[in-house]
Amino acid sequence: MAHNPIRPWRNIDRRKSRRIMVGRVAVGGDAPISVQTMTNTPTTDVAATIAQVQRCAVAGADIVRISTPDRESTQALKAIIAESPVPVVADIHFHYKRAIEAAEAGAACLRINPGNIGDASRVREVIRAAKDHGCSIRIGVNAGSLEKHLLEKYGEPCPEAMVESGLDHIRILQDNDFHEFKISVKASDVFLAAAAYQQLADATDAPIHLGITEAGGLLSGTVKSAIGLGNLLWMGIGDTIRVSLSADPVEEVRVGFEILKSLGLRHRGVTIISCPSCARQGFDVIKTVAVLEERLAHITTPMSLSIIGCVVNGPGEALMTDIGFTGGGAGSGMVYLAGKQSHKLGNDRMIDHIVELVEAKAAELGAKTASEAAE
Repeated sequence: MAHNPIRPWRNIDRRKSRRIMVGRVAVGGDAPISVQTMTNTPTTDVAATIAQVQRCAVAGADIVRISTPDRESTQALKAIIAESPVPVVADIHFHYKRAIEAAEAGAACLRINPGNIGDASRVREVIRAAKDHGCSIRIGVNAGSLEKHLLEKYGEPCPEAMVESGLDHIRILQDNDFHEFKISVKASDVFLAAAAYQQLADATDAPIHLGITEAGGLLSGTVKSAIGLGNLLWMGIGDTIRVSLSADPVEEVRVGFEILKSLGLRHRGVTIISCPSCARQGFDVIKTVAVLEERLAHITTPMSLSIIGCVVNGPGEALMTDIGFTGGGAGSGMVYLAGKQSHKLGNDRMIDHIVELVEAKAAELGAKTASEAAE
């Protein structure tokens, strides 16, 4: 909300962490919390994977992860990376040689699962490849693939086992003088993941990658991720996030940004504040918001827009947003600009007019930002 001052009770004190680089994207320290997703096309289908990476980048993804389960995939990775507008993380499971090949192909980061990658000597070979090719590493601990000795020690996946696994592998990296790493301790259970992340945050200053793994479909996974990630982010924990959904990766990016936007941690695109609608509505709020979300998806400039069906809450919400429209009955409503009444408008012209106003505001703010940067 461009004209609305930040209230002190809305601030989140982020955990202090080291900063590393994933390609050109800073992760940790005072860098913005980055949003990641993962492709679901066969990596060997280079054209399809490039197209999906580019769609995710347009949606706002800062980093994209790509699975490399076999040699054919790591061979395809080089061509994909050459066309990717964002840094690529190579997802490694089971075979350490895939990590070495991915580093040689130009991956910005190697994601390794300690429970699957093998003994310390194999991890050391991965470290050597990362050093040689300027890769960072993510230690990806997962409740579903903990090391056998930890399961025997603790009896089941638990926060203590997950954090111990992560710290053991941090020591291997540090013993080999490698410090460009981040870490995650994911679980599909929200309580398990949250407890593990809280313990991890107290045990290391490494940047933390947040995720609730295998969260579910678009609706259920969004709710689960919002609860799990939202609570951790609210506590100041998390430097980069991935929302895991059984859905189009673009949706993961959108949900990730919505979670961050709701906490004031990132600002991208139009935030629409709208009522759930009722019998008082002066126009079809639900249909209007759906159309506006689609038509304003190309706007990346941070901006707030209120769409309220009647005058009960409409004027109050409009005071807090950059642009607003409040239904007034008789086929028309009131347009608000920067919190103030501007002009009446017929419902039949509302959508086109609001799109024009938003686009004009985005152009204005973009020109102002460019001018300030040039000074």
